[in-house]
This record gives sequence, structure tokens and C-alpha cells, in this order.
Amino acid sequence: MTHDLGLAAAISDRVYVMYAGRVVETGPAEELFARPRHPYTAALLGSTPSPSSEGPPPRRLAAIDGQPPDLREELTGCAFAARCAFATDLCGREAPSATPAPGVPARRAACHHSDALAGSRLEGKSVDA
Repeated sequence: MTHDLGLAAAISDRVYVMYAGRVVETGPAEELFARPRHPYTAALLGSTPSPSSEGPPPRRLAAIDGQPPDLREELTGCAFAARCAFATDLCGREAPSATPAPGVPARRAACHHSDALAGSRLEGKSVDA
């Protein structure tokens, strides 16, 4: 377990991303970091600094708006819905099942709208190993 995504990318063949105690995405590390299928994974990647040899970071790190859910209360729906740009009413009502990516059964994401990430501003965030 780690919050250091660069370390995970460097030493792991497979990665599991958790949010609020639930696995929200899993897959081969290289594929997961190159093309996240869960908005939380994409947001984590966007808030991860890239190592630079000198000077300030080349860009301002993205922050994930909102607060995580209170885990003392029962979770309904998707735990990330309140912080997600893709959330709909369905997300607040039903917890998503982990479904395989089209053509890549080793990739799974628990998101009702994981296909909406394709081509979005969130897709393609990467971590330098």
C-alpha cells in the first residue's frame, strides 16, 4: 500500500486504487496510469507531482474538490459521486460494479461512467516512474 504513485508505477505490475475503503479501479500498472478508467484515479494522477531536476514544478498540481465521505456513516451509491465531474443521479443511488474495460478484461473500474473518461480532460494523466 502506498500513496506514492510514482513508486507504485516503478515497482508494481498490477495496481489497485481504493477510495473510501472500496477498490475503484484495478489493472496492469502501465495501462492504468496511461489511461485511467475511474475519475478518482485520474484525479489522483493529476494531483501527483512529476520529479524535476531544478526549480519549481512546471505546473500547479490539481486538487480534488470536496471532502471524502464520512466512513462512520453507511455509504450509498458511488462514494466518489459528490466529488466527481461525471456523476449523475444514478451514481448517488447505486454503487457501481467493477466492470472490465472493452477488450481488456484485466482492467476493471467501478464507475457507471468509466467510458466517459475516454477523450476527456482527465484521460492520459501519467506518473513518471
